[in-house]
Amino acid sequence: MKRLVRVATAFVAGVVPGTALAQTRCTETTRFDPPLRVLHCTDGLSLETEQAATLRPVDRDGDGQLEGAEIGGRAVLVTLPPRSRPRRGGFQILTPHAIASVRGTVYAVDVTAAKTAVFVARGRVAVARRNVPAVSVTLGPGEGVDVDADQGPLEVRRWPQERVRGLLERFGR
Repeated sequence: MKRLVRVATAFVAGVVPGTALAQTRCTETTRFDPPLRVLHCTDGLSLETEQAATLRPVDRDGDGQLEGAEIGGRAVLVTLPPRSRPRRGGFQILTPHAIASVRGTVYAVDVTAAKTAVFVARGRVAVARRNVPAVSVTLGPGEGVDVDADQGPLEVRRWPQERVRGLLERFGR
C-alpha cells in the first residue's frame, strides 16, 4: 500500500494562505490511508493533520524552527522527540480554546467549534485555556482534558480505551 504521495517545497495545502514552508526546515507529505497531511521538520517534529484541518505554522524568530502551530479545526497528532533541539518555551499548539505546550512527546489535539480535546500518548503536556494561560494542568500518558468556553477548572482524566482508539484511528494508529 502506497501511503506517501507528494512532497511540498513551498506551501502547505490546508495551511493558512501565505504560510511559506520555504522559510522553515519542514516539508509536507500527503498520505491516503487515512487521508492526512504530514509536516516533517528536520529537528524531528512531525505534525499530522486531517485533510480538512487548517494549520498555521508559527516561527516567531524566523530561524526556520517552529515554536508552535495554530489549528482552527479538526485534529493534529504531534510527535516531538525528547532529543530534538530545545525550543524556548517548548512547542505549542494553539486552538481557539486552549494552549498545549510540550518539550518531547506524542499527543493529539482535536478541535471543534465547542471545545478542544488534548490527549497524551507519551510524555507530558501542559494545557491551559487560551484566555487564561497562567493556569494550567499537566497531562501524562493516557490522560486527556477537554477545554471549552466554560471558565471552571480543567479536569484531567484517564481516557477510556474506546475514546483513545477513536481519536488515534483517525491517524492510522
